[in-house]
Amino acid sequence: MNAKAHTPDVDRQGVLLTLIKAYERPHFPMDLPDAVEAIKFRMVQQGLTAKDLEPLIGSSSRMYGVLSRQRGLPLAMIQRLHTGLGIPAGSLLKQRITAAVVG
Repeated sequence: MNAKAHTPDVDRQGVLLTLIKAYERPHFPMDLPDAVEAIKFRMVQQGLTAKDLEPLIGSSSRMYGVLSRQRGLPLAMIQRLHTGLGIPAGSLLKQRITAAVVG
């Protein structure tokens, strides 16, 4: 990965990377992370406390309900979490879709 720009090594690395990605996608598909786990991961990653999430999730009781999986994620909350924390919307919507299918 220390190859200089515009050299055969850079071209070779680009080809190898493309081949690796083409192999991994069908053989080792990665599922989207669970919404609650994505929120908790982002909290740890950014050093956030539960109190820091109140503007995005709402009251502390609502926030703890979401983090304990007792409450779902409404669309407005999904949008705030996506915008405020940079969590992929697909991960947040996954929980909503799963809850709709199960419930």
